[in-house]
Amino acid sequence: MRLVKPFLVTSIVAALTLSCSPKIAPIVSTNPVNIDQTLLKTTPIKEEDLNRWSHLDIVKDTIPGMSVDKAYAEFLKGKKGTKIIVGVIDSGIDIDHEDLKGKIWTNKKEIAGNKKDDDNNGYVDDIHGWNFLGDAENENLELTRIVKKGDVNSPDYAAAKAELEENLAQMNQQKPQVDMIAKAEKNVRTYLKKEKYTLADIKSITTTDTELSQSKAIMTQIATQAGENFQEEINSYINYIYDQLNYNLNVNFDGRAAVGDNPNDINDKKYGNGNVKGPDFLKGEHGTHVSGIIAQNRGNKKGGDGVVANNVEIMAIRAVPNGDEYDKDIALAIRYAVDNGAKVINGSFGKDYSPNKEWVFDAIKYAASKDVLFVHAAGNDGKNIDIAPNFPNDSKDKITEISDNVLTIGALNNQCGVKLVAPFSNFGKVNVDVFAPGMQIYATVPNNKYKMEQGTSMASPNVAGVAALIRSYYPNLTASEVKHIIMDSGTAIPYEVIVGEEKTKMPFSETCVSGKIVNAYNALIMAEKLSKSKK
Repeated sequence: MRLVKPFLVTSIVAALTLSCSPKIAPIVSTNPVNIDQTLLKTTPIKEEDLNRWSHLDIVKDTIPGMSVDKAYAEFLKGKKGTKIIVGVIDSGIDIDHEDLKGKIWTNKKEIAGNKKDDDNNGYVDDIHGWNFLGDAENENLELTRIVKKGDVNSPDYAAAKAELEENLAQMNQQKPQVDMIAKAEKNVRTYLKKEKYTLADIKSITTTDTELSQSKAIMTQIATQAGENFQEEINSYINYIYDQLNYNLNVNFDGRAAVGDNPNDINDKKYGNGNVKGPDFLKGEHGTHVSGIIAQNRGNKKGGDGVVANNVEIMAIRAVPNGDEYDKDIALAIRYAVDNGAKVINGSFGKDYSPNKEWVFDAIKYAASKDVLFVHAAGNDGKNIDIAPNFPNDSKDKITEISDNVLTIGALNNQCGVKLVAPFSNFGKVNVDVFAPGMQIYATVPNNKYKMEQGTSMASPNVAGVAALIRSYYPNLTASEVKHIIMDSGTAIPYEVIVGEEKTKMPFSETCVSGKIVNAYNALIMAEKLSKSKK
């Protein structure tokens, strides 16, 4: 699972060791037949809007949301939909979260706890989905596994070995600073006798102790620059570096031992269990957040709002560890979702190497044959994936699609103008289909809590939610038709944006196939017209 790197604290660490201008541009309004001249938003988003900015309207609110509120208020009122199952392939899901009540899929053909495969689907007690990782949590990156195998004749070995060595060097270079920050944070926390503290608390420390004084100075600088969530930022950074060194890049670590299967044998299918939360449900934050973006209850003032208000069930499929997912798990997870009734699958994961990619290609084509849409995150490396590797994908040559049921999603920032594309988002004129909100998205996390997270991992479920809406209200439309409706009905962005790690400036039309950002209101209008034309 390729998360957004904790760049904020990383930049602060670098410091420790050593507004968008007004602009007028034409944009397509949420009514596809009109073109409006709209002043791009240059003022900060209001606090009350920030938790649900992805549901706002680019014309009315001058925020690049998906016009979900407008869709409910002006189009869906009085309409009834049918139940849609969305398969969420992820790190685990807190299926008991208060804001996901009534939104979790239940396998009614299975009897809970009897240790029998009642429905004969090959999975025992799969009540709410399946956990392909069993009790495993941490994993190598795929490049680490390639190097570990030692097959020097593998076409990926030389590149993987070079990348592993480079990454290890970078992590080891940063580790002394991480250790310093971790120690400073602990010193301040111990002195204050508080697990959670503020910048004011840090500044209140009075001491003649040299070490504590240094800790105070370090934490003051970090808290000043990182803002009120500085402890969260620090923990994310520390965990990122330690996880890389201890698990992801460590050739001596075997995360798969706890699963007990042969990950290189696609026919070895009797593994995993029905515990879709995972062995430590608090570590299912990513999957719970993704599920909430799609389906958390709307209008209850408990957290953010899901894209789909009713008629949606989340099928929980755990296949994404802290590290890179196995191709086998992803292929079988897609097939599980398809065979058990999902009409939309969300995949907020990805990696640079895929030794058994043919298994995943076959699973995607199988989903297409069963009319299932697969929505996938484009990735968080700030790269052009028309050139850079990115798996899974829907093309063997980065040009020709293997099937027409895959949507690859880039992430939007929460402001219009040159910074419209989230700084971490991958892009590609051929291999990214459309963009959707992915910066500071507020949704469910385990233990009845809520959190803002960012990544194409958040953009993808926003689109999966729109796809589920369309399939709920217009079930006679195919997965391919839903894909193209979402792409064709989006709001076109006719100006230049900054993209990627190199901060390249290019027309937004060159960042993805459609040159558009998702618009739920437009999509539903287009879906209804097509649906009626087919009757």
